[in-house]
Amino acid sequence: MKRFVRILILAGFFLAAVILPNPGRRVAAQAARPVLVMTLDGPLSVTWVEYLNRAIRTAQEQDAEAIIIQLNTPGGEIQLMNRLVTVMRGSTVPLVVYVSPRGAMAASAGTILTLAGHAAAMAPETVIGAASPVGGQGEDLGEAMESKIKNDLKATVRSLATHRGPDAVALAENTIENAEAVSSTEALEIGLIDFIANNLDDLLQQLDGFRVVTVEGERVLSTANAATIPINSTFIEQLLATLVNPNIVFLLLTIGVQAVLIELSSPGGWLAGFIGVVCLSLATYGLGILPVNWFGILFLIIAFVLFILDIKAPTHGALTAAGVGSFIVGALVLFNSPNVPSFQRVSVPLVIGTALVTAAGFFTVLTFGIRAQKTRVRTGQEALAGRRGVARSPLCPEGLVQVAGELWSAEVVPGEGAIPEGAPVEVVAVEGIHLRVRKAR
Repeated sequence: MKRFVRILILAGFFLAAVILPNPGRRVAAQAARPVLVMTLDGPLSVTWVEYLNRAIRTAQEQDAEAIIIQLNTPGGEIQLMNRLVTVMRGSTVPLVVYVSPRGAMAASAGTILTLAGHAAAMAPETVIGAASPVGGQGEDLGEAMESKIKNDLKATVRSLATHRGPDAVALAENTIENAEAVSSTEALEIGLIDFIANNLDDLLQQLDGFRVVTVEGERVLSTANAATIPINSTFIEQLLATLVNPNIVFLLLTIGVQAVLIELSSPGGWLAGFIGVVCLSLATYGLGILPVNWFGILFLIIAFVLFILDIKAPTHGALTAAGVGSFIVGALVLFNSPNVPSFQRVSVPLVIGTALVTAAGFFTVLTFGIRAQKTRVRTGQEALAGRRGVARSPLCPEGLVQVAGELWSAEVVPGEGAIPEGAPVEVVAVEGIHLRVRKAR
């Protein structure tokens, strides 16, 4: 009997182990390592390097399974791209580059960043390619330099895409040599990317079980039950990214110069000078990164000089009109040099609009200046000429008159007869504290 009871107890334990959920498995599922998500949107920026490094450090601290980089970029400067590629290839945490959302692109340098990831995916209706090199300062590369840079870039993509097969390598090289661009479907068919994913959840499901190779060797991703944690850029990173926008740099430069001119024309205050120095400092940071032609600064300086001269020596707006032309030419030469990509150029309507607003401001000051020069003086002794008053004593020819509420010693101008007390008088001239008057007519 005891033996039968023991058998029943053992059978019960066996059935419980088979039928009931395994708590160990449930804990393991709940403890799946997270996946961090960061977003790189817009032209390549120097802030991306620190943003990417910070995301990798955070992933290492949190023992993350992977980092998904949501990418949408028209490209950027080659040296900056190489810095980003170096950081990506040196990461011990798997990096998954995901070109998204729909309508996004991984153009120019973005193509190579996509290949630099340990896995690559694209959303439907996205584009990759057109990776022909562009001069860093907008200069003409020349045939020899262009050939050298293209060969360097093709060597880079060969090393990054060699595991994807010869067709993918050929396409990657063609995006550099002939600026070819392909859709997400075409890229997947050739093997340039690994997945087409509708969203992050879809991407995580497809990544589950996918093999990647990092600097620490091969590993298999486990992302089916992973939670996603966004890694947002900091305020400083966002600010610095904004300061490399050519339109923002142009506005800061314009406001800064005008504020400094206001401070110089009316010294003693501090607000205009402070604003000017801050704006010019921020603009200088952007100018140091953007591909600009510094010759344009000369035209901008000439424009403001012409504006000021039209105020000091009025020419009825002629110098202001010339200043507008110089301002527009200077801004376009500064930012829109040949071979500079469109995303790094200043908006032409913005330049024209700002020039007209600036000119209108100076022209308004000019108008008030001319009006002030023609306006009759209304205060002080100079304002007494032509004023009327009343004789407070007989003027034969000297006496007292009341003008502008004050008593003045006065003398009748030669050729005028005596003026009786109480008669109206008119001031002809002012000599110190003595007036010359005549009888008012």
